[in-house]
Amino acid sequence: MRQSSGVRGEKSRDARESAPEQKGVPEQSTPKTAGAEGSGGAAKGTGTEAGDAKDGARRRRVGRIARWTALGVAVTVLGVSGAGYFYYQHLNDNIRKNKLNLGDKQLDRSAANAAGQRPLNILLLGSDSRGSKENQELGGARDDADRPALADVQMLVHVSADRSNMSVISVPRDTRVTIPKCTDPDSGKVYKSTDRQIINTSLANGGPGCTVAAWEELTGIPVDHFMMIDFSGVVNMADAVGGVPVCVDANVRDDKSGLQLTKGTHTIKGKQALQWLRTRHGFEDGSDIGRTHAQHMYMNAMVRQLKSGTKLSDPGQLTDLAEAATKALTVDKDLGSVKELYDLADDIKRVPSGRITMTTMPWTTDPQNPDAHVIPKPGDADKLFALVRNDIALDGKDKKKDDKSPAPTAPPARKNDIAITVFNGTGTAVEPPATGRGSDIAAFLVKQGFARATADSTPRAQADTTITYPRAGQRADALAVAKALGLPDTAVRHSPEVRQITLVVGGDWRTGTAYPADAAAGAVGGDPGTPDPSGSPSATPSGKPTGENKAPESSDPLNGADASACMKVNTANRF
Repeated sequence: MRQSSGVRGEKSRDARESAPEQKGVPEQSTPKTAGAEGSGGAAKGTGTEAGDAKDGARRRRVGRIARWTALGVAVTVLGVSGAGYFYYQHLNDNIRKNKLNLGDKQLDRSAANAAGQRPLNILLLGSDSRGSKENQELGGARDDADRPALADVQMLVHVSADRSNMSVISVPRDTRVTIPKCTDPDSGKVYKSTDRQIINTSLANGGPGCTVAAWEELTGIPVDHFMMIDFSGVVNMADAVGGVPVCVDANVRDDKSGLQLTKGTHTIKGKQALQWLRTRHGFEDGSDIGRTHAQHMYMNAMVRQLKSGTKLSDPGQLTDLAEAATKALTVDKDLGSVKELYDLADDIKRVPSGRITMTTMPWTTDPQNPDAHVIPKPGDADKLFALVRNDIALDGKDKKKDDKSPAPTAPPARKNDIAITVFNGTGTAVEPPATGRGSDIAAFLVKQGFARATADSTPRAQADTTITYPRAGQRADALAVAKALGLPDTAVRHSPEVRQITLVVGGDWRTGTAYPADAAAGAVGGDPGTPDPSGSPSATPSGKPTGENKAPESSDPLNGADASACMKVNTANRF
């Protein structure tokens, strides 16, 4: 049974409840239009050969459709290919699109691993907008219909580069953070940077792209995509998948959200699913922390439902899901088509349920407003964010090293033969780059004997200082550079993206020519490599478990395969 890791009553909050975001990513592949293969090429076959070709094309289309049902969104292109094409365009038109990042700066994408694979970071948002009649009916508070929406549910989904595991971090809506300067792309209005507001208000500063900017500033994790859903979208999606099983350890009644359930497991759908996701008073200590735990349980159960496919065998249900999913979503422009959503879901569905870990950002009460707000817990929150930045599974089941990053067997080359490119990546969403960091560190390396060290002025931005090398045989050279700078070995990465050894001076090293000792002490990971198929904990090269590269207990980790989890009901809301 999961319980809240702290006690907060949100005494100064009003009675308005917040909207959840939908968990479960719909997807569909792009169908071919009728005649596409035969355009200008009818002479490829005649008679029986042409018929066989058409039958083969039909079988391939049917095969694609069968594959799409795995996560429930590829629905519907069951008719002739022409009709399927027009329906595909209809689904694309359903999806609302916005700019990814409204801040002045955006972090560089996560670097590829030794195999050329990149991790994916998707920010899931739940909007409490009352802007439509349907949302007013579901969310109440009609007097709030004209106010800007709040992002009351926020989860970052991290899919590992090798697609072996997935990590989810929730941030409570009442977390006070630095919200960067954001510019509304429609009106041009500029919202100044502030450290006095809570993270759910960032959505009102021009749209979801400002929430993305706030997350990058808070965590140092580059966000690749966002997906946002409103009240009605949650209801429609829950109906489309046939309901989601959840559990409570006692009878619960929450008059604020309307949720009422008896003790035990229930399959919830429609409005009841929305009530579950909005409930905070009914769970644990009555705070937003308990609500994040309930959302994790719901998301895990929905993923298991979609993976099983048991609710998605009927074409009508699939059509309903495709309609519900696309109408419910607002996404960034690079994710704004059914094809892109399908490709994303295809990546996610490869992750076994047992390698999904749900967490809540470790928190402590905000000294500026201890009754209502929280702030990230020093140390534990930093560690959680660093693990995700370094693409290390939160379940502790990654191997620390693999065959792609073996210990060097040969000594490094002579210092004056090692070519090094140095970038200044110290800028953040709210801080400008520290002046001259690339050239300063390059000059220092030259003094240390690395005569071929040069600075590159191309703008970069990342939280952690890293050294990457393109070929496995250069690891010893890269480690020699790290040693000269006082960087830990964990900062050294193998990536085919770079042409030569490349040093990016990150936001953790804004001054001096020696890497800060406190940053080195807090370093995690390194080349995490391939997950251990036996599921053993992280290990040192000697094979002894370390236990350090996993989510801290204060983040309340929940495994995606845990179907036994049951929400603890607040004693004040039992009946």
